[in-house]
Amino acid sequence: MNRLGRSGVEVSPLGFGAAGIGNLYTPMDDEQAYEAVRAAWERGIRYFDTAPHYGLGRSERRLGAALRAYGRAAYTLSTKVGRRLEPAADGTGDDLANGFAVPADRRRVWDFSADGIRRTLEASLDRLGLDRVDVVYLHDPDDHAEQAFREGYPALEKLRSEGVVGAIGAGMNQAEMLTRFVRDTDVDVVLCAGRYTLLDQSAAAELLPEAASRGVSVVIGGAFNSGLLADPNPESTYNYTHAPQELLDRALRLKAVAARHGITLRTAALAFCAAHPAVASVLAGARSAAEVHDCAEQFAIPVPPAFWQELRDTGLLPSEEPS
Repeated sequence: MNRLGRSGVEVSPLGFGAAGIGNLYTPMDDEQAYEAVRAAWERGIRYFDTAPHYGLGRSERRLGAALRAYGRAAYTLSTKVGRRLEPAADGTGDDLANGFAVPADRRRVWDFSADGIRRTLEASLDRLGLDRVDVVYLHDPDDHAEQAFREGYPALEKLRSEGVVGAIGAGMNQAEMLTRFVRDTDVDVVLCAGRYTLLDQSAAAELLPEAASRGVSVVIGGAFNSGLLADPNPESTYNYTHAPQELLDRALRLKAVAARHGITLRTAALAFCAAHPAVASVLAGARSAAEVHDCAEQFAIPVPPAFWQELRDTGLLPSEEPS
């Protein structure tokens, strides 16, 4: 287990990202979701991450129900604030425009106010069926920076000082604003999705060095860049949209190098994310028990140093990566 910053919260090196069990892209039933969580537990995963955004609360409800089989002190749970869920005026249709195959019976309301933070967290606890979470992230404050820094962050800091949560931070799909959180606030952890992978090392320029120097932990999400690095093919997605041909070609080259060294591209993708000293955990998003078992198996396989060297020599990775 790895500690998050200066907090007392610990996370397993491999974590379970629960967007998938919120019906990301396609539906699944409750039992399939519960089996995925149980498989994670069997493989020693003790860090679970969710958010109200994931399936309009469905991910939180399913994750909370599945985790009730285990002692609360035995695992670490994070959720996110910044999007409040309210009943939809219409309540018809689906949420596929936001990526989730669930009825659009609620709507998301951006709210990084102090009151909104508390209300959102209270609603999350109700859906989870828990009296506390361990980590709370400000979720995607890209277009709400002023309110997030002026009101949202201080609200989280107060919750931490009151002992309501153990660690606080921000989770985003970019590195620049996360670097600002590391420099200008007292966060324990930042969750960086998709910006430190075999295809995108933008977090390596400032975010990861700053976090390491200031004792802030980093959790990496999106190790497979939403699918391309898991199984590169013409139908693969990259950052939740159709993968451009240039990136598909690059992923196929990475896969071929991995095969020459006796490993899978999935093993290499997970190992790359975990290699940086600032990284405390890598979140693997999985929709089934089989996917969880595969991620755990791939994560445990050592990567030959010669693999990294070939990537550097061929220009597939910068010369200094992985750190």
